[in-house]
Amino acid sequence: MVANVAVVTGATGGLGQVLTSVLLAQGRSVIATGRNKETGALLERKGARFVRADLAEDDLSGLVAGADTVFHLAALSSPWGNHNDFVAANITATKRLLAAARQAQCRRFIFTSSPSIYTSAKHQIGLKEDSAVPLKPVNAYAQTKLAAERAVLASAALDFQTVALRPRAIISPYDGVLLPRLLQAAKSGFLPLPGWGNALIEPTDARDVTSALLAAEACAGQASGQVFNISGGHPVPLKSFVRYVFQKMNKKVRLLPVPSILALRVAGLMERVAKLRDVEVEPKLTRYSAMVLGYSQTFDLSRAAHVLHWAPNYGVFEAVDWALEERSYAVD
Repeated sequence: MVANVAVVTGATGGLGQVLTSVLLAQGRSVIATGRNKETGALLERKGARFVRADLAEDDLSGLVAGADTVFHLAALSSPWGNHNDFVAANITATKRLLAAARQAQCRRFIFTSSPSIYTSAKHQIGLKEDSAVPLKPVNAYAQTKLAAERAVLASAALDFQTVALRPRAIISPYDGVLLPRLLQAAKSGFLPLPGWGNALIEPTDARDVTSALLAAEACAGQASGQVFNISGGHPVPLKSFVRYVFQKMNKKVRLLPVPSILALRVAGLMERVAKLRDVEVEPKLTRYSAMVLGYSQTFDLSRAAHVLHWAPNYGVFEAVDWALEERSYAVD
């Protein structure tokens, strides 16, 4: 049975806007919350009820009152930043929202976790949900998302179904991370590619992540207490992806393939300098970015296929075409 009232946190983000629009198109009542007031107003014009809320501090009872399902997408997602900020946004906020949802007798809690928890300086092919994760997560984001995921799954009960998804590298017309970061990095006219640009990446179309979220909701009875890898399912070499994006954007950017180990050493030096200077500005290259771009990471999607009856419908280049056609990513 499909729930009627849904709460979407992170609704003003790249994935949240797509999910909210789909829910509204299905005739669902949507309570949306997010950081961007202007985007919130746009969602209200589409039919959502937008609520400004600090999930780590505000009273959340009004946000979740009457909701059947909470889609918790909100997070502080960055390879660099203050550790306490990540704890507040990713752990504290999630636990408070879980408690509020339980108190409001909400039936389902669908959480977007992150495959960043797997990140390591090695190639990882066909990762399964129970594949080993590093004892020391690569950064505060990975550490706090893993802790939040565990809290969500541990909250599963007969009357409170919880499901977690780990979507990989989401591409959306409203994305403020993947494509904008790539284009920002290329402003100088050249772009270093760790791992000689040969690492396999597996980006995911936001429409596929949205269908996975809805599948998790529909199958929450069987899926409760479980986590699922979600990706586009079609790995491509980093250099092929980058070339395609720049070609579609009519941008001439020189690609500079470099060894992964060199990228890691440079990133480590940049991070040490930033820490010594006690600055919160993200280094131009972080160890996380060097690992993600320099080492292959692909996923086994069989659990999602068997339990959620889900599979991706869009290839990586289709996702890029859609994102760029819907919204221009001009970089001055």
